Amino acid sequence: MVSGLSHITLVVQDLERTTTFLKNIFDAEEIYASGEATFSLSKEKFFMIAGLWVCIMEGDSLQERTYNHIAFEVQDDEIEEYLRRIEAVGAEVRPARTRVAGEGQSIYFYDFDNHLFELHAGILQERLYQYKSKK
Repeated sequence: MVSGLSHITLVVQDLERTTTFLKNIFDAEEIYASGEATFSLSKEKFFMIAGLWVCIMEGDSLQERTYNHIAFEVQDDEIEEYLRRIEAVGAEVRPARTRVAGEGQSIYFYDFDNHLFELHAGILQERLYQYKSKK
């Protein structure tokens, strides 16, 4: 039986650049670095972000960008602060999609390896309520 999400692994070209990205935007706590050792497929680092284990592993960047993404929950009054953090590390912000009023604000942005992230101020129940009321 599946009991929850274990971890997310992202393949990145530059472990140190991505470490800065994760720490400066998400306040990620680095909990492990393999150094030159390769217990898995390549050098790697582990982080905790809001209780979630996030791994980065050295390798080739994604060749293309898609809308596949990882979304983290933030508070509505934190959106501007996170936008400043994203811009400060030099990440590219993607234009927001059209939203239904009341479903919450989001910031979409790419890391340096074409992974798309979202910071979303809203919860599932609010979104479902808004979608249902618009039918």
